[in-house]
Amino acid sequence: MTAGGAPEGVPGGVRSVVLAGGGTGGHIEPMLALADALRRRDAGVRITCLGTARGMETRLVPARGYDLRLIPPVPLPRRPTLDLLRVPGRVRRSVAETRALLDEVGAEVVVGFGGYVALPAYLAARRAGVPVVVHEQNALPGLANRVGARIAARVAVTVPGTPLHRGEHVGMPLRASITTLDRAARRAEARATFGLDADRPTLLVFGGSQGAASLNRAAVAAADALTAAGVQVLHARGPKNTDVTVPPRPAGAAPYVVVDYLERMDLAYAAADLALCRSGAVTVAELSAVGLPAAFVPLPIGNGEQRRNALPVVEAGGAFLVDDADLSAAWIGSTLVPLLTDPAALAGYAAHAAAAGVPDADDRLADIVLEVATGDR
Repeated sequence: MTAGGAPEGVPGGVRSVVLAGGGTGGHIEPMLALADALRRRDAGVRITCLGTARGMETRLVPARGYDLRLIPPVPLPRRPTLDLLRVPGRVRRSVAETRALLDEVGAEVVVGFGGYVALPAYLAARRAGVPVVVHEQNALPGLANRVGARIAARVAVTVPGTPLHRGEHVGMPLRASITTLDRAARRAEARATFGLDADRPTLLVFGGSQGAASLNRAAVAAADALTAAGVQVLHARGPKNTDVTVPPRPAGAAPYVVVDYLERMDLAYAAADLALCRSGAVTVAELSAVGLPAAFVPLPIGNGEQRRNALPVVEAGGAFLVDDADLSAAWIGSTLVPLLTDPAALAGYAAHAAAAGVPDADDRLADIVLEVATGDR
């Protein structure tokens, strides 16, 4: 024991942390990044991740070596329907099961990242007298985190100005393979990995794990203009978009490499000089953390959160926005090709992107979680 009575090696005596962030990668990745940061502080701290049977967490969480416990999800209908009448019963059942789980693992703090799993976790924690920390990834918070923020000890946000009660800017917790990436040092290795030339300016095109049809169409249509200007392309089309192809380039021309999916985003970022992509919260945070400038094409549906996610980096001079309806081969040729062939301009964008990044958000959030768990709020 230490002089203060806490077990040696356990930060502040914290033994058990519960993380609620299932559903999509946007919730799961920051949850796992925080888990990694807590484990770096002490390998013995118990970390329990909450999820549902239908989320990506059933694959991602065990693969990273963390305990996953499943609870019933509580989806909220977007419109008044008969299904709305079933919500109170679902909430009671899920909260009861989650409360029992918190008792079982001896939870000392619950950290929620939004989504179907977070709401019952917040309510169960309140009933159990366990303090709550909320982390919001997007510029526009969802219902679960708006509720959670009202009962939380601390509220962390990724985007400055996020309209969430008592929100403090922390940034997006990210994997160490991203936050420690030295793009310049890994460039030659990364380009060789993808079959790219060592010294050509490189455009990275991706639309998330499933690809994006509008980005695919525009990039493929601009293939000739890009490669004729000496720009090589690494294009992740999405595993279901096998019809997206580019004819082989002539001998000696800049390569255009099409892949289904990028398992190693760190190497993709290291290979690239500029990205053409959507502006999901994790994507924006990763690109700014590694100092990779981007042309962001916000998803044209939803509540406009993707545009808001990108604005801080755009306003810092590290990226720019183009509406999905305006993205075309002509736009790529007139806007991206001149930038990609101007090393000084690219370097300026990269410096501004890096200045907007928060590479230590995982440790910042870990500090908050441990402070709350030990009563220093």
